[in-house]
Amino acid sequence: MSPQYAVARPAPSVLTTNKLIRNTYILLSMTLLFSALMAGVSIAMNLPSMGLLITLGGYFGLLYLTSALRNSIWGLAAIFALTGFMGLTLGPFINAYVQFFSNGGQLVMLALGGTGVIFLGLSGYALTTRKDFSFMAGFLMVGILVAFLLGICAAIFSIPAMALAVSAIFILLMSGLILYQTSEMIHGGETNYIMATITLYVAIYNLFTSLLHILAMFAGQER
Repeated sequence: MSPQYAVARPAPSVLTTNKLIRNTYILLSMTLLFSALMAGVSIAMNLPSMGLLITLGGYFGLLYLTSALRNSIWGLAAIFALTGFMGLTLGPFINAYVQFFSNGGQLVMLALGGTGVIFLGLSGYALTTRKDFSFMAGFLMVGILVAFLLGICAAIFSIPAMALAVSAIFILLMSGLILYQTSEMIHGGETNYIMATITLYVAIYNLFTSLLHILAMFAGQER
């Protein structure tokens, strides 16, 4: 019987890791600002919701395009197209809360603040401790898939309790995704800053929308 050897990932150099993290956070900041701008345009123009099919089709189509172009300069154009599109879809979502709740503006700001605190706290923890969270990969993949399917069911069949549960689950899963992705950048599991940016952007987007949903359910004051 031949001996079995564990295959370890080669440790990335400090310079390579720092460059990847720096480029990721710069691009993430730019895409978040662009997404916020497009959300503002959507709110100002009072655009209607695009609907579930168009939203999902646009998201997955642009996500595939960005992934395919991730190693070229066109990958940057694709990721701005993706995050800009998601910003447009976010506008009607925010508008609905502002119009339906008398304290809608406060709920939105509180959700933004909570999202920022969670992201900065988890990213800072992963960066300072340098713990390896790669063991979470399988759990996150299955958990996100299940939560995504449950969320679609809750939207189609209008089940508020299920939608609330899905939002709570997404907060936990997106928090785990932030830890996982940051760890992957540190330990060499992710070497492409465009793909790292997409993952963190999606985590922040879902954190915000899930927090806003939960805050509205418990602290929202209907008009």
